Amino acid sequence: MEQPQADPVALGAGASAGDDADAYRIRPLEIGDISKGFCDLLAQLSPSPPLTEDAYRTRFAELARLGADHLVLVAEDAATGRLAAAGAVIVEHKFIRRCGTVGHVEDVVVDAAARGWGLGERVVRQLVEHARGRGCYKVILNCTPELKGFYAKVGFEEKNVQMGLYF
Repeated sequence: MEQPQADPVALGAGASAGDDADAYRIRPLEIGDISKGFCDLLAQLSPSPPLTEDAYRTRFAELARLGADHLVLVAEDAATGRLAAAGAVIVEHKFIRRCGTVGHVEDVVVDAAARGWGLGERVVRQLVEHARGRGCYKVILNCTPELKGFYAKVGFEEKNVQMGLYF
């Protein structure tokens, strides 16, 4: 996916759990990440039918055309090349707030075997900084009640009520 160049030093910053978190590099999603467990990782967030490689490549190309308005970050294990965390931010262009922009954080997941090492926090902080850099006046997300504490730790506060209509 064509993404803005990220500062590898900044992407590595913010690890709070010592050597375990330092063994992971936060970077934009790449076309070859389907073979590094990206879809398996997403299945831990929300079970869904398996994604074919063709479907993955088609969606990857669609998202790449959105440029910096859609960023997917992953945490890659430097030793194994496997992905251990992921998250996305989508920049919405609005009419309100003088044609402002809002960042929507989505699909944040950390592999069950890598939880507690600060990877989710690192991914979310980088997504927020990307949105800030794109001029967003706010960043929002939806989460389960069990995850409110995690998101509060990275600066989010509870606002309003989420509603959904699923098909």
